[in-house]
Amino acid sequence: MAINHRHFIAAQKLSQMSTVHIESLGYVGGNATDLDGWRHFGGELLGMQIEERDTSLALRLDDRCQRILVDLSASNGGAYYGFQLSDGDALDAARLALQGRGVAVHIASVEELKHRGVEAMFHFVDPCGNRLELFCGLAAAEEPFQPSRPLQGFRTGELGMGHVVFSMPSIAEVLPFYTDLLGLRLSDYAEEPFKATFLHANARHHSVALIESAKSGLHHLMVELLSLDDVGQAYDKVKEEEGLVGATLGRHTNDYMLSFYAWSPSGFLVEYGWGGRAIDEATWRPERLQHGPSLWGHERRCCINRV
Repeated sequence: MAINHRHFIAAQKLSQMSTVHIESLGYVGGNATDLDGWRHFGGELLGMQIEERDTSLALRLDDRCQRILVDLSASNGGAYYGFQLSDGDALDAARLALQGRGVAVHIASVEELKHRGVEAMFHFVDPCGNRLELFCGLAAAEEPFQPSRPLQGFRTGELGMGHVVFSMPSIAEVLPFYTDLLGLRLSDYAEEPFKATFLHANARHHSVALIESAKSGLHHLMVELLSLDDVGQAYDKVKEEEGLVGATLGRHTNDYMLSFYAWSPSGFLVEYGWGGRAIDEATWRPERLQHGPSLWGHERRCCINRV
């Protein structure tokens, strides 16, 4: 299905009518066959605080109980994606709206609520099979955030934990689900050198992006630092390990993020960046990107045995 300018304008109008009001990306869950790899990758290399949770790891970025959950599994990959709503009333309204549009929703079990550290949650899948979770009340941690190595911290708060990018065969077939049903708003889009659409829930340039690819699933998640030096120091550490760099240090054209990409032990990429652009809803106008994804850098590095 072709994507054209009118298609995007329609998507923008539909998102404004949605009764689902997502505030931010709250957490991301991944599967991993190797938790030791994540202890090293998330902690020693990227500076996240690592907490042990039975057969899982909770990775903290701020004062919340966790932002990334890694569950021991027989396979690797992205597992679930939690989007925050303001309160229980907003969550109930969202559930009824999705059910009214024919989406099969499932109320979280007590065990799932405890594992995620949230007050209430329900889940469903998008047209590509990604498990999305809408929740309210992500618990605060009992102790202040303590990074695994010295750094100034991560940019979270009202912006959420960062963003996720999903690969899929057809953006046009999936986009209405994220705009019409879930109410995410169009930031901008690209048709060359590959098709990509960027969607925001708050002032962060995008909390979700969709890219066309033969594969479906999580392409990467992004976390943003408060200091450029922290990004540079992590880049030095990642470069020391063979095959870990997925894309070199560079700066994106649309959100201005200065970042690099590293292969996680779960097989998806983690973008580690600084300097992201903020959107002012009152003045922002979506446009088609015409100058490629990066102003400079972000040279891709291939690595065997990666998904």
